[in-house]
Amino acid sequence: MTGAPGWPVQLQEERVGLRPIRRSDAGTWRALRLRNSSWLQRWEATPPDPRSPAVSFGATVRYLRTEARAGRAMPFVVTWDGVLVGQVTVSGITRGSLCSAQIGYWVDEGHAGRGIIPTAVALAVDHCFVAGGMHRIEINIRPENTASLRVVEKLGFTDEGLRRRLLHIDGDWRDHRSFALLAEDVPGGLLERWRRVRSVGR
Repeated sequence: MTGAPGWPVQLQEERVGLRPIRRSDAGTWRALRLRNSSWLQRWEATPPDPRSPAVSFGATVRYLRTEARAGRAMPFVVTWDGVLVGQVTVSGITRGSLCSAQIGYWVDEGHAGRGIIPTAVALAVDHCFVAGGMHRIEINIRPENTASLRVVEKLGFTDEGLRRRLLHIDGDWRDHRSFALLAEDVPGGLLERWRRVRSVGR
């Protein structure tokens, strides 16, 4: 599958892995989402028109693979000891004079608090900066999402302020705080900085 520079790819840091999402993930993904429905609902993107039909896993994968082939996305699943536990999606990849992208993520509630998502995001960001040729990575988070805010705080993203009613989430247009990291902010790599932060906290 052709796509963005550096895609497809598999990345690993100790027990945390990133790999492209596959159609064969359907059963595991559906079970995980069902088990985490109440945990994730408040933060889930929703269509503005409530009459819009639900999107199937197969349709989601087809869309993400199309975006990846076009070089506009890197759709990863997150694994812990090889088992699927969440997603990290690099989207909105723009080249030219911008060289920017956005990252979104979620993780199984039973695996939260283990440093899995900060590690996965650090892996993805470093890959975007080095192999993907990106200059800026942005993460947008609802102000109420304290767990997600801790991720960007741990990783040292810069808070760039409030973006009003940015995305349609959980049935309405929601404000988001916008966080960004530039390639020159982490000359030694985000993963290396995250390793240092974790070692101090142990």
